[in-house]
Amino acid sequence: MKNHSERSRESVIIRTSIIGIIANVFLAGFKAVVGLMTHSIAIVLDAVNNISDAGSSLITIVGTKLAGREPDKKHPFGYGRIEYLSAMIISVIVLYAGITSFVESVKQIIHPETPDYSAVSLIIVAVAVAVKILLGRYVKGVGVKVRSDSLINSGEDATLDSIISASTLVAAGIFLLFHISLEAWLGAIISVVIIKSGVEMLRDTISRILGERNDAELAKAIHDTVMSFPDVQGAYDLVLNNYGPDTWNGSIHIEVPDTYSADRLDQLIREITMKVLTEHHVILTAIGVYSVNTTDEETIEAQKKVRDLVFSHPHVKQLHGFYLTKEEKTMRFDIVVSFDAEDRRSVYTEVVSNVQKAFPDYQLQVAMDTDFAEE
Repeated sequence: MKNHSERSRESVIIRTSIIGIIANVFLAGFKAVVGLMTHSIAIVLDAVNNISDAGSSLITIVGTKLAGREPDKKHPFGYGRIEYLSAMIISVIVLYAGITSFVESVKQIIHPETPDYSAVSLIIVAVAVAVKILLGRYVKGVGVKVRSDSLINSGEDATLDSIISASTLVAAGIFLLFHISLEAWLGAIISVVIIKSGVEMLRDTISRILGERNDAELAKAIHDTVMSFPDVQGAYDLVLNNYGPDTWNGSIHIEVPDTYSADRLDQLIREITMKVLTEHHVILTAIGVYSVNTTDEETIEAQKKVRDLVFSHPHVKQLHGFYLTKEEKTMRFDIVVSFDAEDRRSVYTEVVSNVQKAFPDYQLQVAMDTDFAEE
């Protein structure tokens, strides 16, 4: 069930979107009247753009409500990713608006019409600029605060709209002073800016849907929490899966002494799971365990030698899960090779070869891991 913070976040997004709808509908009405009266293609397009912004806010509301649905049998991890889809739709609307305004601006360049500005119309446009600037800052600010890509995209779109409206004022000033109509050319330039912004919004949203690396700050905070338990000697392989803004689950491996009993280990895992959930709102669906040699000095010395060999390679970031069995002559450990390496597989092969030369009598079991928070 939704907790208080989730309900609060949803209500904030919906309230902000409703404010955006009301503001854009009023602005669209004023601009449409002014644009038709003055024969200004730029102002008319600006009015149409305000209607699309109102539609974007409506999409945000629908997306937020759908994303807030409770998990079910078909979608046991919930519907949070719908917010990313709604953000993608808004990006497409911005891109479409930019392309449409560019086409209309080109038509106006080819077949120009003489605008007829009045003081009242310019005042209305100036007020619209101020409203859009304030609306854009407010919506984007709320979006950043509640981690809503849809609101962030809507806020950025509103800021771009204020630039469009300001350009019509500039064009009007030039026309009134020099009798030169440049609004179509300014419209074309601004359209290119909108198209660029739409492409960037779309790219960022698709990147989130595809799955990005772990949130570095969140990953570090979880790592520190897990390491705060005295018997945890290492925490590695943290994988975080995002199912919508502020909705995470994941898994991690921990190193514990080889003297741990099953019941003691079970209690430790439960305590770690609850502390991470309480402090970071992340559900650890699995905690893997690495057993660490703690009783044999010869084995501990062998581990130090292996670490020196492994970390002699600049692209190796981690070594963990080391365990040596003298009776069976086996040695196992995992290494993390940086994505900066030109060929990660060749680095892995070279490291394993070096360790094998140093310990020819041992059978190696070496896995190549990935640091999902690597920057």
